[in-house]
Amino acid sequence: MRASSSAASNGHPGCAADACAAGPNAALVLCGGLAAAGCIGCPTPLAPQLAGSIGAPHSGVLTNAVQLPVSGSGYARFRPRGRFYWGHPGLVQMIETVAASLAKQAPASPPLVVGDLSAREGGKIERHHSHRTGRDVDLLWFVTTPDGAPVRSPGFVHVGSDGLAPVPGTNEYVRLDVQREWSLFKALLLSDAGNVQWLFVSRDVEALIVDYAGSRGEDAELLWRAETTMLQPGDSSSHDDHVHLRIACSGEDAVHGCIGGGPRWEWLAPWPELGPLLPAWLEQVAHDDPFELAGLPLYSKAAAPDAAPDGRVPVHETRADNDRERRTHLDEGLLHGETSLAWGLDAAESVPPIGVVL
Repeated sequence: MRASSSAASNGHPGCAADACAAGPNAALVLCGGLAAAGCIGCPTPLAPQLAGSIGAPHSGVLTNAVQLPVSGSGYARFRPRGRFYWGHPGLVQMIETVAASLAKQAPASPPLVVGDLSAREGGKIERHHSHRTGRDVDLLWFVTTPDGAPVRSPGFVHVGSDGLAPVPGTNEYVRLDVQREWSLFKALLLSDAGNVQWLFVSRDVEALIVDYAGSRGEDAELLWRAETTMLQPGDSSSHDDHVHLRIACSGEDAVHGCIGGGPRWEWLAPWPELGPLLPAWLEQVAHDDPFELAGLPLYSKAAAPDAAPDGRVPVHETRADNDRERRTHLDEGLLHGETSLAWGLDAAESVPPIGVVL
C-alpha cells in the first residue's frame, strides 16, 4: 500500500506546526526533536517542512518524487510499465547522468537495465523491505557471453564466484562484465548528483570487482571507498543477481526529514554547522508548559500532605495511566488548537532502531 501525501499525521499529532521552518541551523535540531517524538514518517500539515525523502529507507515515505523515464541515453527500465520508478531527484539524476557517461565510453554496448526504485508517494512496495523513500534502486548486472561479447542483461541472474550466471529457462550462461561493472561503480562513487551510501552486492561479486580494480591500478582512495560501500546484507538475499544502490541523505534532505539508512561516511559532505540556538527557536518548539497543556497538569505544584519536598504531587500512579492521560489530553489540546512537541511517545518508544534494512 502506498502512503498518502495528504495524510494528516502518522499517529503522533503532537508534532509542532512550523517546527522546522526556523532556518537551516535550527531546523536540523528541531527536526531531530520531531524524529524523537515519532513525528518523522509521513508528510503532515502539522510539520509542513517535512518533504522529499522522509524517514528511513525501510519505514518512510516520499514526496516531490521524480519519475525515471522508460529509457534514456545508456539505460532502460527492466519493467517498462512498472509502477515503482519514482525516486529522489538526486537518485534519478545520478542514474541518468552515469548511464549517459558509460554510453559515451562504449556506444555499442547494451544499456544499463534498471530495476525498481520507489512508489510515487513512497511506502511499502512489493518485492522489497526498503525502497520506501526514493533513495534505493536495483541495477541489473552488465553481462557478456562466456566468450566476452557484451549482451543485454537477461534479468536477475545469479553470479557465482567464477563470474558465471545461468540464464533461467535455458542451458546458457552469461558472464559478469567486471570491466563495465567497475566503470559503473566508479562513476556512481564520483557522481555529483548524489552520495553513495551502500552498494549492496554479494561477497563473490565484491571480490571480482575489487580484484579487477586493484589489478588495474585504480586510485587507492577510490578503491577503499568502493570496498567500504560494497556490502552483502545479512537480512535479505545475498544480492548476487543485482546491485542495490542507496544514496545518503544530503544536509538539506536531513533538514526536511531524511534519516538513517547507514553510516555517514567521512568522505561525504558534512552536515550544516549548527549555530547557537536562539531563545525564540526554543520557544517555537516548547511554547507551552508540557506538564500543564490544556490545563491538565501531569504534576500539581499545589501543596498537599503527600507532596515532594519541591511541592509537586504526582497525579498518575502508573506509567500506563500517565501515557493514557497524555494521549487523552493531547487529543483535547489539538481540538482547542494547542500543540507541543513535548506531547507524544518517549523517544525510546517511538523511534525504531535504524539499521541496514533492505
